[in-house]
Amino acid sequence: MSTYQLAALTGGEGRFGRVRALARGRGVLIAAGSVVVLVVLAAVCAPLLAPYDPDAVDPFAVYQGGSAAHWLGTDDTGRDILSRLLYGARPSLLAPAVVTLAAGTAGTALAVSAAWLGGWYDRLVSGLLDLVFGFPGLVLAVVAAAAFGAGLGVAVMTLSLAYLPYIARTVRAAALRECRMPYVSALRMLGMSGWRICLRHLVPNLLPLVLVQLTTAFGYALLDVAAFSFIGLGTQPPAAEWGLMVANGSTGILAGRAEQSLYAGLVIVVFVIACNLLGSGLSQRLLGDDR
Repeated sequence: MSTYQLAALTGGEGRFGRVRALARGRGVLIAAGSVVVLVVLAAVCAPLLAPYDPDAVDPFAVYQGGSAAHWLGTDDTGRDILSRLLYGARPSLLAPAVVTLAAGTAGTALAVSAAWLGGWYDRLVSGLLDLVFGFPGLVLAVVAAAAFGAGLGVAVMTLSLAYLPYIARTVRAAALRECRMPYVSALRMLGMSGWRICLRHLVPNLLPLVLVQLTTAFGYALLDVAAFSFIGLGTQPPAAEWGLMVANGSTGILAGRAEQSLYAGLVIVVFVIACNLLGSGLSQRLLGDDR
């Protein structure tokens, strides 16, 4: 039972309980959204915020701790960790953004068209989605890397395909319910074409659900992109990227210098949690999901 439902059963304190629940929900939504916005702004303004060139090697500053010169310390080649985190935010955010937009656009188009046309086309789309759903993203990444070579572009292409069924299956279920609504039958009786009904009515009505799906998927896509870079299938050295920084810093952990892996991993965890909380908050606001 949700907090809101419990508050409704508490007699005289019901109204105050609902107010507190609403404030907590809005506070989490604002906090999560603020984290996402700040990280995006840091990535956009990286050239202005970064104190050093992220690829500048200083052999005399290897594994330095935090100081006035290097706030978060340096890595195994003397590169400034803060500068690499700021510049690394760019590919770390851009890649999952492309993944979610590509998967969301293609998944929504397939879902709406399958729900509207039905019949053999719906069965074909559902079968293809189930087929792709059965292949883990990591397996697809290994196959794609073997065919095209490792790189961020291959990781983005692979993840876009892997995330497509997750979004399409959810949107398809909602589109099927929407197609049974009375207003759709009325529009058909008025002679409106199927494409016009889908583009002007079905898709706009499904946009809140799609937005919630993309917000949550963005965090998981960032985690997957970082994982691909960690195992060597994504961004390649010496580029700055959060997952690659975790991998590069692993050698320093045994030497007692875990700053690079620690800070990069911490940024990834905080951002993914913020995306999940933001998706949950948007679900409550846009879809009325009170769970």
